[in-house]
Amino acid sequence: MTRIAAFFDLDKTIIARSSTLAFSKHFQAGGLITRAAMIRSAYTQFVYVVGGADHDQMEKMRKALSEMVTGWDVATVKEIVADTLHNVVDPLVYEEAVQLIEQHHAQGHDVIIVSASGTELVEPIGTMLGADHVVATQMEIEDGRYTGEIALYAYREEKARAVQQLAERFGYDLEQSYAYSDSVTDLPMLEEVGHAFAVNPDKDLRKAAKERGWDILVFNKPVALRSRVLSPSTPTLAALAVGGAVAIAGGVIWAGTKRRRLGA
Repeated sequence: MTRIAAFFDLDKTIIARSSTLAFSKHFQAGGLITRAAMIRSAYTQFVYVVGGADHDQMEKMRKALSEMVTGWDVATVKEIVADTLHNVVDPLVYEEAVQLIEQHHAQGHDVIIVSASGTELVEPIGTMLGADHVVATQMEIEDGRYTGEIALYAYREEKARAVQQLAERFGYDLEQSYAYSDSVTDLPMLEEVGHAFAVNPDKDLRKAAKERGWDILVFNKPVALRSRVLSPSTPTLAALAVGGAVAIAGGVIWAGTKRRRLGA
């Protein structure tokens, strides 16, 4: 039997903003980030939303903020996410994305979230959405705290590599599989599947989608997930990720360039 998967980017595809930025207020309340960091994250959120940052600018922001998570207690991060998850994410989830997830499951497809945000954020969001698997960035941990180094990063070509690895592991037919994203940085992932969709695309992805004949979808209806019933197809989510730098937890946690060997 042919196995088919649907790969979803998370930020601005399933939810209306950056998942890491969405938790910034709660990380500040928990003592993980300062008010100054909150201001920086608000600026970065503005740049992120309007799509005004090119790759080099994003690299500079990642470098400037890369040390923010160093020393954070992992248990505290997970506790804050668990306590605030529904309040933070519920108003941000697109109804259209939830419907697509349900439709794919109804057709027997596996649903996989692929995000550059940290696994401590993406895994519980994936569980809430009923995802079968999750691909997410992983930070190195020592003595229960983040070291500031990156273990694995899901970004650009690394997302495509993750899709390939999942296809090999679970036997997905990529030619019959689906992928959804808002960003041109996910072009390598979108090109891995036979059915690619640009969701609320940035300018460059819109252009690429038109050139390739991909459908362009517009998601704009937030929904409270508590009013819906979503159940994961498997008891637990597989936390997968592949090489790169970092985007994890709080305000905006963009990685530095310490681990350039892990990805562009």
